[in-house]
Amino acid sequence: MIGPVHLRNRRGDPIDPIPFLVTTGLAFALVFSFGPLYGLAYGLSLSAALALSALGFVGVAIVAYRQLVRSAPPVGAGALPADLRFERLLYAGVVLGIAFLALTLPLL
Repeated sequence: MIGPVHLRNRRGDPIDPIPFLVTTGLAFALVFSFGPLYGLAYGLSLSAALALSALGFVGVAIVAYRQLVRSAPPVGAGALPADLRFERLLYAGVVLGIAFLALTLPLL
């Protein structure tokens, strides 16, 4: 039987893996939903569009790993202050809005 996955930050402290798993799962769904369609719309072959989508997903997964696993505080460190959480949420919303705007530009 395989045991649970124990991710650790760069200091070796155990961290919660759920944010990383959710982020990479959503990235996979978004990249492979939009990537091949836009690749085909720009004249790429299906295999090239899928390869570029896979490359984009790997890039997003690497960034998510660095932010949510390697730089994460340990599980017992307590909650982040509310102002820092709000600032991160605001930045994430701005980046997501820019990404959705960029996805609509080719359709105009």
